[in-house]
Amino acid sequence: MPITFSLSDDRARTSVERAIAELRMARPVLLTGAQGRALVLGVEGLNVEDAAALDALAEGRARLVLPAARLRRLGLDRTRNGFVALPRIDVARIARLAFELEARIDAPVHATTPVEEDALELARLSLALPGVVVLPLASESLVDDAILQVEAEAVQGYREARARDLRIVGRAPVPLENAPDTEFVVFRGGEGLRDQVAILVAKPDLREPVTVRLHSACLTGDLFGSLKCDCGDQLRRSVGFMAENGGGILLYLDQEGRGNGIANKIKAYKLQSQGYDTYDADEMLGFGPDQRRFDFAAAMLRQLGVERVTLITNNPDKIAALEQSGLEVVSHQRGLGRVTADNLRYLASKRDRAGHLLERDLGLPRAGNQD
Repeated sequence: MPITFSLSDDRARTSVERAIAELRMARPVLLTGAQGRALVLGVEGLNVEDAAALDALAEGRARLVLPAARLRRLGLDRTRNGFVALPRIDVARIARLAFELEARIDAPVHATTPVEEDALELARLSLALPGVVVLPLASESLVDDAILQVEAEAVQGYREARARDLRIVGRAPVPLENAPDTEFVVFRGGEGLRDQVAILVAKPDLREPVTVRLHSACLTGDLFGSLKCDCGDQLRRSVGFMAENGGGILLYLDQEGRGNGIANKIKAYKLQSQGYDTYDADEMLGFGPDQRRFDFAAAMLRQLGVERVTLITNNPDKIAALEQSGLEVVSHQRGLGRVTADNLRYLASKRDRAGHLLERDLGLPRAGNQD
């Protein structure tokens, strides 16, 4: 008897995950929906050979779609994404508009279509730089069967679907230094193809408000002790506080670089070394102030039996996200790390540009003051 599987529930999600993989490998995907069909290719990895192949099909209809953040850096006062026409797919011109620091816009910018918005979302999901070449196709246009096809509707609903499908796939005790009674619980889902971890410290009483920290992964700070941020300090101090004060739960979320991914985070660090602050550096790359979502964090807590929390955070967005997800945030307290010469400007920028709840008496300068 042949083996069969029921694919009706997850076929759309699987097609998006395959499309994410294709874009990460610098291969085109075919995006289809009620608004039309289009070939989509990320700006990263675009080479002369690919450009020539697309040019033969494009007949002057290709577009470079850029997020509002990058358009602002190109000299426009924009709050919406847009595209510039590509009479020919010129790799050098695309690179200049998508990457170069001192570039300025060289053509009219038009409002994006829904298909182009979905193409940008695919780029974000792939953790690539958020810029895409889009080639609108007529309904009768023939496309190589080897090119992956993905429905626009599946892209639009992907993040919510991953949050709904979140499930526990493993758990075990893992004693930590200064927190020996600790259990790690691994969830599959939440963000893209990644796993998330809940760290249960000292068996918190779920009948009472549980001390919780939502901690976005920071490879450089958490593991290597980078002096550019305070993430490692916040991680270890939060676990220590929980161990000494009735327990708690730390959610370790795979959201490196405020959701931009490790490669883009390192690109931003290079820009910071040239004088840009953390938010300006991200905007140079085309990212807004914060790409993260925290709805799935609330779903993780609910699966662990938590309904009321005391949150350790400096970020008001995390407080609002848990409240909007229906959890009761009974109170919140600051999660502080060391202030050093290397992270001082970073912390000031978070306070003054993103509204983080950092007290004025920490000796931080106003954002933009490098003295």
